[in-house]
Amino acid sequence: MTAHQAEAIIDLDAFRANIAALQACAPTSALMTVVKADAYGHGMAPMARAARQAGSAWLGVATIDEALAVRRAGDTGDVLCWLAAPGADFASPIDAGIHVTASSVDQLAEILAAPSSSRPKVQVKVDTGLSRNGALGEQWSRLVEAAAAAQSAGAAEITGVWSHLACADQPEHPANDAQEAVFVAAVAELAAAGVQPALRHLSNSAATLVRPSSHFDLVRVGIASYGIRPDPGMTYTTELTPVMTLQGRLAAVKRVPAGAGVSYGHQWTADRETTLGLVPLGYGEGIARTASNRAEVGFAGGRVPMRGVVCMDQFVVDLGDAAARRGDVVTLFGPGADGEPLAEDWASAAGTIAYEVVTRLGGRIHRTYRGDA
Repeated sequence: MTAHQAEAIIDLDAFRANIAALQACAPTSALMTVVKADAYGHGMAPMARAARQAGSAWLGVATIDEALAVRRAGDTGDVLCWLAAPGADFASPIDAGIHVTASSVDQLAEILAAPSSSRPKVQVKVDTGLSRNGALGEQWSRLVEAAAAAQSAGAAEITGVWSHLACADQPEHPANDAQEAVFVAAVAELAAAGVQPALRHLSNSAATLVRPSSHFDLVRVGIASYGIRPDPGMTYTTELTPVMTLQGRLAAVKRVPAGAGVSYGHQWTADRETTLGLVPLGYGEGIARTASNRAEVGFAGGRVPMRGVVCMDQFVVDLGDAAARRGDVVTLFGPGADGEPLAEDWASAAGTIAYEVVTRLGGRIHRTYRGDA
């Protein structure tokens, strides 16, 4: 078997266990697993299959192309997509039985005008305070009127109403109560117009974990299903395990004297004789340059520091006096059971969030799936 020099090991058993744990947080609500952005860098098709195996009633994606990719991978269950620019091909997802989102009267009109032989399944989105997509204020009232007319005429089936929280990862933030109140009022306005969709949903990962009042009929779990906290400062009792372990095999090992400059610009110079290891991952694989000289990797049961700047294909670590040879494995991040960093640690080193650390990965990384059912 070929040993891969850059490998992301995906633990599907951990993923399924995370979904089960999140479902237990909202036992009376359906659960949607979000697999947008190639399942947050984990691989859309295998993660979608594993989510269904774990009992996920819904899958969520951002774009029409992502929704169609889920269908091409063989999924036949309920799928929701929610982000489309004007001129989008709504006929394809409608024909595929995918639920599409209308965030404005104009977008609903585009959906209704799609040359499809099927009646569209539409969910309407209200902007409750995030100020991204969704209808706000008078725009919402007009969307309610249009949705009611479309359903009454048999032109569309309104299957859901939803919104998205801005500050759920800060449980005490007053925006959470305010958004929930706006959502409840918006649902009531929709009902008053004669539309009572089966699904009301507001909760993201953070709200699923800590805000039961927002669970309604369905919860949407994204980053938490992959075992990453929505925010490093959040506390909760639900046990979640990081699903991805990112490893590289040392392409070179060399002893260098004190005074040796390392990588472009010599932004680090050895202050002693030491052993350097070359890790064959770089910003071509999505490793952030902002982590240069700051991140650590797991090696031989401990951690060793990165030295110098991240290059396109590689970066250097300081192994000190540890015994090492070409081909030895270093772990950039994983679940932490062997002392290796977490994706959160890399996020801190890079000045970003763990979502970005895993989602941006690509390039020449080989994915290996374990626990495939």
